[in-house]
Amino acid sequence: MNLLVVVPLLVPLAVAAASLIAWGRHRFQVAVAVAGGVAQLLAAIALFVAVDAEGPLVVQVGDWPAPFGITLIADLLSAIMVLLAAIVGLVVVLTSVTSIPRRLEVLGYYPITQILILGVTGAFLTGDLFNLYVWFEVMLIASFVLLTLGGRRPQVEGGLKYVALNLVASMLFLSGAGIIYGVAGSLNMADLAVRLDTVADPLVVTSVAMVFLVSFGIKAAVFPLFFWLPASYHTAPIPVSALFAGLLTKVGVYALIRTFTLLFDQEPGYTHTIILAIAALTMVAGVLGAVAERDVRRILSFHIVSQIGYMLMGLGLFTVSALAASILYIVHHIIVKTALFLVAGVMGRIGRSFELDDLGGIAARAPVVAVLFAIPALSLAGLPPFSGFFAKLGLVQAGLVEGQHLVVAVAIVVSLLTLVSMAKIWTDGFWGPPGRTETASPRGVRPLLPPIAILALLSLTIGFGAEPALRVAERAAASLLDPRGYIEAVLGPGAADGFRAGSPSAIEVEVRDP
Repeated sequence: MNLLVVVPLLVPLAVAAASLIAWGRHRFQVAVAVAGGVAQLLAAIALFVAVDAEGPLVVQVGDWPAPFGITLIADLLSAIMVLLAAIVGLVVVLTSVTSIPRRLEVLGYYPITQILILGVTGAFLTGDLFNLYVWFEVMLIASFVLLTLGGRRPQVEGGLKYVALNLVASMLFLSGAGIIYGVAGSLNMADLAVRLDTVADPLVVTSVAMVFLVSFGIKAAVFPLFFWLPASYHTAPIPVSALFAGLLTKVGVYALIRTFTLLFDQEPGYTHTIILAIAALTMVAGVLGAVAERDVRRILSFHIVSQIGYMLMGLGLFTVSALAASILYIVHHIIVKTALFLVAGVMGRIGRSFELDDLGGIAARAPVVAVLFAIPALSLAGLPPFSGFFAKLGLVQAGLVEGQHLVVAVAIVVSLLTLVSMAKIWTDGFWGPPGRTETASPRGVRPLLPPIAILALLSLTIGFGAEPALRVAERAAASLLDPRGYIEAVLGPGAADGFRAGSPSAIEVEVRDP
């Protein structure tokens, strides 16, 4: 058994179990959570290094051969996502130590957070559709509990909207899995990649693909299925909102990228054109909502929606360069959006409000907070030399090469409107006159700043190190569009012989040498 694939699942499971055993012991739970976060990060780094050097790593649970047993597989995209989940998990735990009220801790905050991280990591590492559904449900249960922890009315209302639509997504997911099993006789994704090409009626496969598009689209909060997100994310405690903003919708994006490169690429002229149109509409709908809002958390929530469109744009274009830019954009966005939600929490503590009309003058009272907002905000808007610029530039260039000028124009305009909404927060919240509400001393937020500074530094590192980051993303994208290595890692040598000859996935792709 390859322990490097299993350890990222065992660590949060062990931490959750230890936290439950030590129920009510605050210091022990905090110490275990922090130690677990560090261990998870080290395990994720080791996994990424091994996968980057050796290729996909596979574990067949119980030594049952694929496609009959449970498969865990880490390819380069999975390893990148597991690493990002570990970074966000550790930062959120460090923030929680000084920001989560004791009344929420005693309700099980730390073990539930670990269960959520377990679900996210499992979704990135699973190799079959049914277990992807199981990990989605683990995430849904844990996230609903975290969202409603404390039982305040806005939390319960937001939680009900969140869980209702996500249950619809789960129902569609399970229905799609049942149909695809009836059609192909397997749920192992590597096995399905081979079998779906032999289905007599391609229209059946395309129809099932649309079911999965709707299901994963709900979880990713794409247009027009995104309304649950801005109605719920802003109601949770700030560390919880930051965790959700960084990870949850990205699991839906990951599932879309995985299935629409590995399974559903028989008719890209149809399926991926729909994805491209959805990407453009998601960009526009999200940014317009952000421009209209005055609550900092709701502005950032709408921006999650908008930025999902950029991530799907590369999938819709369906080329190595476009997918590489999307992967780089996912990396950038997870880091930046987590940082921005944590900064919003600091702003709320200083101004005792999240409404821009009640905030103001924070830059004068807390200049460090202003800097920690400016870095991720400028990156989100896509200004050079920040990380968001290089990801957006890659998407724009890929779109122009493919002749998708309308989508490129939408991406550029949405980027400008993103800058406008970030400038609104800056001018009203940081530069404007002091707000109407009584303010708290900035000294009380100092313990929250180091985790945010870590994320800001990571964002700068990605920006100034964009070339090596893009090389890794290109290798991940190339393996997605030519998944024979993935298939043979799961099913054995020769399993992908003759795989999709002449299809976009089987075309040899070239990437720059690392």
